[in-house]
Amino acid sequence: MKSWRDLILSEFEPGAGELILVADPDRLLVEEEILRTLRERNYEVVIYDDPVHFRFFYESKYKPLQKQDRSLGLVVIVQTSNLYCLPYDLWQTGRRVSFSLADIFPQLSYRVLVELDRADFDLLYKACQGHCHSRLGDNATKDFVLNHVFGIFPERIREPHELLHVLIRHHYQRRRLPKILEERFIQVLQSKGGFTEWPLEQIVSDQEAFFAFLQERWKIFLDRLVHGNSFAAEPSATYDLRFDGPLLLPFDHPEVKPYMDNLFLEGYLTPVPHPQANRLAGQWVSVGLKKDPWERFFGLAAAAEKSIPKDHARYHEWLEFARRWAELTVLYFELPLAPGEHLEEKAKQADEMYGNLRRQVDKAFLIWMQQRYSALYNQPAVPPAMVHHIPRYLAYLRDKKKFEKLALIVVDGLAMDQWLVVKEVLADRWPQFRFHESAVFAWVPTLTSVSRQAIFAGEPPLFFASYLDSTGKECSLWLRFWADQGLRESEIGYLNVAGDESPEKEVGEIPERRSFVLGLVVQKVDKIMHGVELGTAGMHNQVRQWAQMSYLGKLLEFLVEEGFEVFLTSDHGNLEAQGIGRPAEGATVDYRGYRARIYSDKGLRKRTKEQFPEALEWESIGLPDNFLPLLAAGRSAFCPKGEKVVCHGGISVEEVIVPFVYVERVRGKTL
Repeated sequence: MKSWRDLILSEFEPGAGELILVADPDRLLVEEEILRTLRERNYEVVIYDDPVHFRFFYESKYKPLQKQDRSLGLVVIVQTSNLYCLPYDLWQTGRRVSFSLADIFPQLSYRVLVELDRADFDLLYKACQGHCHSRLGDNATKDFVLNHVFGIFPERIREPHELLHVLIRHHYQRRRLPKILEERFIQVLQSKGGFTEWPLEQIVSDQEAFFAFLQERWKIFLDRLVHGNSFAAEPSATYDLRFDGPLLLPFDHPEVKPYMDNLFLEGYLTPVPHPQANRLAGQWVSVGLKKDPWERFFGLAAAAEKSIPKDHARYHEWLEFARRWAELTVLYFELPLAPGEHLEEKAKQADEMYGNLRRQVDKAFLIWMQQRYSALYNQPAVPPAMVHHIPRYLAYLRDKKKFEKLALIVVDGLAMDQWLVVKEVLADRWPQFRFHESAVFAWVPTLTSVSRQAIFAGEPPLFFASYLDSTGKECSLWLRFWADQGLRESEIGYLNVAGDESPEKEVGEIPERRSFVLGLVVQKVDKIMHGVELGTAGMHNQVRQWAQMSYLGKLLEFLVEEGFEVFLTSDHGNLEAQGIGRPAEGATVDYRGYRARIYSDKGLRKRTKEQFPEALEWESIGLPDNFLPLLAAGRSAFCPKGEKVVCHGGISVEEVIVPFVYVERVRGKTL
């Protein structure tokens, strides 16, 4: 077979209208490409994890659709090894199948396989076809996966530049190395007696720690370059280093140097000032020196254009690109506005480049969303792909890592580029925090009542359909989710605060219990957005001012002092849009927004669509059947023609992909 998916998909005949019950303990069927293919073959897919939710879906959504289309099948997935938990009527009529990693990769250790991401299976399957001809034990499987999936050959690493090259390449690609493989990687390195002074446990597993380690050593490398053979490395205390390890790293080695440009351009590393910057100008290290922002902008724009994900990209690629796009957006709106013919020409070139690139990004993202977004909400919650996965991920961490107190801060309306603005202030004023950054997809339409409530419910909007006209049930949804995880009501907290007062005053007395979960909405950014008059640049300016007022930093400090593990996210982002006119529809619309209009009748939606032919009739993916969005196209808004507004509700990278951050408190040298 050409792909590991073929073994699974051979069980699903297109248009057969079958009810198929699947035991899927390794969660193979929720892989993006398999879900997409099943839908192409006219199967609805549902995970059976809640009897009430399943019966609601089966009776109110699937059965009416199946009456209209007899070729529509249903795949019911149980993520255990048996199907006995399913209702009797399904058990009697459905065809039963099961899938396991052991069936697909019989030569490899199951104990290792279960730790891998589904995205790794393509490379692994191909490697098995050509290189694996006998059964492998645990360690041999670990080595095989490290070699053929991650391109890491620990036994070949003998010199510092080889280790540095491998780690930079790995962390730059933002690929997750399972714990079991991290341990094997470190074990093999240490078994040879080398790299004993390197902080391997930190820099192999933790991307933020690795780049912080490089950042500390960059200043030392520049000093060495300036002083040449006369340079005598000072003790680590002189440079205020937090990480143990060698002082000098071989950044100039031919295997390492090609990566340095992108690390500085894309914000993984921060350019630094240097007293001898004039002597370093014109050399390759100038990319890591504070200098003309125009050069960095044009370099990052060129890199971003090359990395726009394709139509068939996995969702991780868009999450990664969103970080790069946010970095470019912040940089673009910070370009100097000084007069002068030379700068005017640069500004014109930058405007043209950014505008063209933005159009490419918008087009590619919309195509991808139309083809692939529907597969996201059934993805495993570890790690989270969408905002409603976040509570399930936190519950997983609470159980696995024995976190006793968890706090989830939802900064309403905080876009990825605005998070970068906030983080810059926080990193400068609260160096005791390290931010482990990732991203998740919001719900479409990107409205607070849809996407923020999904966060607190821990489930798709379909299952809180009666609450979609407001956010008034967030607290009860949050309480219900955590009560289902076994917490008492007294151990669950929910607060909705403005974000203006001191955190101690707004948050108040948090119950001093050993076990407590807090959900906290901070409204400030959304309020800034609805009042801003200077577009994206105005948003960045006002969000930066808010961060400098120290509310968020003090809130993080307060929660950490109270013993909480703190996570931060957003329900949706925002973008600057231009008015194309306001629909004339009276009381026929259920919700009127700049970027989204919601209808309960397809005929009414179609009538408005005729007024605005480019508007998008969005499918009710994970939404109630009578919740029908009409989304403004591109970067347009349903408001008077020519009017510029900052808003949300539609489909763009800025609105849909939002930050998800774990805030870790740094302690001493171990960070």
